[in-house]
Amino acid sequence: MQTQESDAKKTWILENEVEEEILKFDEDENDKLFVTKPWTKEPRYFKHVRISTCALIKMVNHTKSGGDIEVMGLMQGKIIGETFYVLDAFALPVEACETRVNAGAEANEYLGAHLGFCPEIGREENCIGWYHSHPGYGPWLSGIDVGTQSMYQTVQEPWLAIVIDPHRTMSSGKVDLGCFRTLPEGVFNEEAKGDFGVPLAKIKDFGAHADKYYQISHSIFKSELDESLFDSLWNQYWV
Repeated sequence: MQTQESDAKKTWILENEVEEEILKFDEDENDKLFVTKPWTKEPRYFKHVRISTCALIKMVNHTKSGGDIEVMGLMQGKIIGETFYVLDAFALPVEACETRVNAGAEANEYLGAHLGFCPEIGREENCIGWYHSHPGYGPWLSGIDVGTQSMYQTVQEPWLAIVIDPHRTMSSGKVDLGCFRTLPEGVFNEEAKGDFGVPLAKIKDFGAHADKYYQISHSIFKSELDESLFDSLWNQYWV
């Protein structure tokens, strides 16, 4: 059993193209970035998302636990240049159904308490986005998702949306996710084709909103600090 688990972890790392990285953060450069706010001038300013293995496994485990019901959580991390670095993630208690998820007062109280405890364990990073699941119907943004992301980008910039399909992830072994940001009013994504493997029952909804956001490329990385945490989280994932 232990050999199978080890082989499965190696396969998972290869299939998800996990890269080793020593994360370098320049605080002065970051401060300058938040003063100039280049994303307000360039709608597609952010070009890439780097997701740590620990954050990824946490998000997958959470979305998998929801079964056919959508679940939601938030991500913590940093901005370096044109790249989002997602370093951690945590679930939110939310009201959900099979097609939508909404954060209420309970989720806001939980968020405040969680962020209050983070400095005690050395997690100083701010929230930089939200994630939720699309069980069985792929990563994309519905009309409700577009509204949620647009609201966050208005009051909490810079902000990222990640959508994970836990069913496809568990069947293939490779995490099926997409990273998205909405576009400002009056700016449209002319590349949107209204497809991306969306089921027929949802193409109408997707097609109505596909031009209001764009997808950002992503990659997975693992640092030395992630190693022990990843091993612990993997045991839960493997089971």
